[in-house]
Amino acid sequence: MMESKHIMRQLVRWRRSLHQYPEIGYEERKTARFVITELQRLGIPYEYGGVGGGIVARLRGARTEGPRVALRAELDALPIAEQTGLPFASRHSGKMHACGHDGHMAMVLGAAALLQDPLPQGDVVLIFQPAEEGGLGAQVMIDAGALAGVAMIFGGHLTNLYPTGQIMAAPGPVCAQADSFRIRVFGRGGHGARPHEATDALVASAALVGGLQTLVSREANPLDPSVVTIGTLQAGTARNVIAHEALLEGTIRTTQSETRLRLIAGMERMCRALGEAYHTRIELDLSEPYPPVINTPRETELARRAAARVVGTEQVLTYELPSMGAEDFSLYLNEVPGCFVRFGARAPNAANVPLHSPQFDFDEAALLIGARYFEAVVRLALAEN
Repeated sequence: MMESKHIMRQLVRWRRSLHQYPEIGYEERKTARFVITELQRLGIPYEYGGVGGGIVARLRGARTEGPRVALRAELDALPIAEQTGLPFASRHSGKMHACGHDGHMAMVLGAAALLQDPLPQGDVVLIFQPAEEGGLGAQVMIDAGALAGVAMIFGGHLTNLYPTGQIMAAPGPVCAQADSFRIRVFGRGGHGARPHEATDALVASAALVGGLQTLVSREANPLDPSVVTIGTLQAGTARNVIAHEALLEGTIRTTQSETRLRLIAGMERMCRALGEAYHTRIELDLSEPYPPVINTPRETELARRAAARVVGTEQVLTYELPSMGAEDFSLYLNEVPGCFVRFGARAPNAANVPLHSPQFDFDEAALLIGARYFEAVVRLALAEN
């Protein structure tokens, strides 16, 4: 068994090295190369789909027959300019591991190292996928056969909402469904001094932003969590020119199918009505949604027992409400049973800096907890199947 001090040094080295060279989804060249190098050092065979693809490694267990258990980590980062001031901060301008994926990769590599002595009862599949952040990279891995022979899958996510040492695991829905949308507003440009000769796409889009906020407050059941977010609004070319076109992009996040359909219908109705009211043409385009993450009961029970072995029963929590964040781990759970947990990663007396913030960082002590949890859940799952 690898000593805690040694594996902790490895985990920190892996995380900090990965953190310095973040890459956006489907562009994870250096990141994949780093993971492959570490898998080679561990003596674990792998398959690599090339840039834009992912890595599937297979740790052979003590028995070659029987089911396989999979662990998932994400290769990609976000298009965010880091503002942490860390000595190992991003060296790629405008890109940052602001969602903890550097930590997740380190945890899964750490679990792989821990699982080598002694070997588990069966084979373990290590999935390092591209493009979790909005790219549905999980589907790439599924299409490539990453789940072949896999009986169950486990994943997790760091969060500063909870202190280091706590693990959240619960059956049922734990992450919301997310639909991405794009709205184009087409008007007629003109001079800022003569608005009556033009049709202002910017004014129409501003009305649309305000109107869409009423969908949740007046269309959705207040007992069903839901969020409509306008993330970008692009319009206009100069201060004295009336915008001829505007583009809005955002997300709808829901936990109930009925609420989702009601919000989409309301959005379509509002686009038609405001297009008429402002003499513009408004086009709404919805992209393929992220399904909700729904943990299966038996695998969640295994996850909670594994977590208790690592942090103690009293530190294993359930979710009060599902997270409104989306996760393409849901696509794996559509294929095989599994459980997605959250690792508390807020250091003592530290502020709760949220995910996707340019100031995001986490307590590296959570890395060892995550690696040991993944090791424990694999051993439990394979011993009982």
